[in-house]
Amino acid sequence: MMRLRQIALVTPELRGVEREVCDQLGLEVCYRDPGLSHFGLRHGLYPIGNQLLEIVAPKHPDTTAGRFIERRGGEGGYMVLLQTDDLDQHKRRLEQDGIRIVHDGKVTERNASIQGIHLHPKDVGGAILSLDKADPKESWLWAGQDWQYHSLNGIVKGIVAVDIQAVDPVEMAKRWANAIGRPANESVIELDDAKIRFVEAIDGRGDGLTAADLVATDRNRAGETLRVCGFQFKFCLLYTSDADDE
Repeated sequence: MMRLRQIALVTPELRGVEREVCDQLGLEVCYRDPGLSHFGLRHGLYPIGNQLLEIVAPKHPDTTAGRFIERRGGEGGYMVLLQTDDLDQHKRRLEQDGIRIVHDGKVTERNASIQGIHLHPKDVGGAILSLDKADPKESWLWAGQDWQYHSLNGIVKGIVAVDIQAVDPVEMAKRWANAIGRPANESVIELDDAKIRFVEAIDGRGDGLTAADLVATDRNRAGETLRVCGFQFKFCLLYTSDADDE
């Protein structure tokens, strides 16, 4: 299994971006992790169906997020979190391939647990990539215990694709394919529930996570776009056979 469960954006100031995202996409805050203060971050998490959007903001410039904003010349896409059911197997494969793990964290609460590894950005490129295992599979403790209660579907109800721009999209697609353990076909990696597309960087900001396709609850809104936090959200219809269930 390899699913897209969460994407994160980064901005210098959380409040304004959070307000705009929640208003325009019909989302609400489900969780704020006090532990992120240790990393010099403020953040919010917002469910979209059974996936999540996160927005992080550095409390001071001398943080990974702060340096990321400076390096990319402003706010934008920051992180991609993928869910797998065999994290140990991926850790062994990554070690054999020489891909470095820079963070390995685990949370256990009551009858649930989650573990995630962050891969070294220089070994992958474009965004921080995290591989995560949740038990039970439908849980996601990075967002607390009751995040599903806050999952609204009035405007959007799922994330089905993300775009990562690169100076050399083909080369970056190969690096991500190697890190994930899934093949890249014409600069696209197919996950179980979404696509990761690698596109040419044309905005002068270099490599980075730039856009996401969100399933529109109102089919008539497919094709609309929203730009916020230096990131583009594109409303679309489901790409898979699940569209028959709408």
